[in-house]
Amino acid sequence: MRIDLHTHSTVSDGTDTPAELVAAAAAAGLDVVALTDHDTTAGWAEAAAALPPGLTLVPGAELSCVSSLGISIHLLAYLFDPTAPAIVAEQTRLRQERRTRLRAMAVRMAADGLPIDPDELLGSLGPDSPAGRPHLAQALVRAGLVTSVDQAFAEYLGGGRGYYLPRQDTPVEVAIEMIAEAGGVTVFAHPFARSRGRIVSPQVIADLAEIGLTGLEVDHPNHDEETRAELRGLAAELGLVRTGSSDYHGTNKTIPIGAENTDPEQFEALIDKASGAQIAVG
Repeated sequence: MRIDLHTHSTVSDGTDTPAELVAAAAAAGLDVVALTDHDTTAGWAEAAAALPPGLTLVPGAELSCVSSLGISIHLLAYLFDPTAPAIVAEQTRLRQERRTRLRAMAVRMAADGLPIDPDELLGSLGPDSPAGRPHLAQALVRAGLVTSVDQAFAEYLGGGRGYYLPRQDTPVEVAIEMIAEAGGVTVFAHPFARSRGRIVSPQVIADLAEIGLTGLEVDHPNHDEETRAELRGLAAELGLVRTGSSDYHGTNKTIPIGAENTDPEQFEALIDKASGAQIAVG
């Protein structure tokens, strides 16, 4: 079996619609794919309705979290009840906070004479879309100021750049408990991806395992072999499930869907720990 548990659609910052994403997963020979858009479940229904025969969909989301030391953490949540009041309230707060932040960054750019229209940018996003820097990066590409999303982040939108503004993310401990109460499971996304910025210590991961973290994303494009070995050892020590995923974003990134995979036995272990929403089978 080929299993990819981390992908993004146009509902957040990917370039494939949910329907196109599951079609791409099937075309790539995947047996299982998880849709994990940032801080939203709005693409679940479309993806499930468009499932090609033989493909299994795991409903999920990538939650934007923060550690007690202020380090950004991305948490992959799977198979939770999306109607749980705590989840609805937090996702609503995050979406509004993201839109306010994105508008403020766009206004700064427009004030400096860059060809960015804040109203047009926000108006192009769906009502449930978690607005983020990738949307502004795409606008910079369309305006001809940069040639890629990566260049936009490097020159305009990265931390410490003139147009960057911080976010108010969910405390990771709150997110883990919130997802567990909604019947779901949580996996720490690309935990040792040092190229992305500061990372937490193994002790922080051990503390999160104590309060219910289910797994670690070990095989990820931002992890080299030495890092993967380190994470496999840590997962074994803490009794955590190990996953592998592409972190697919369509043409916004060069990594193809299915580039990294989850071992079938580890996938079954992950599913067995969830009691909430069900997988969908095409």
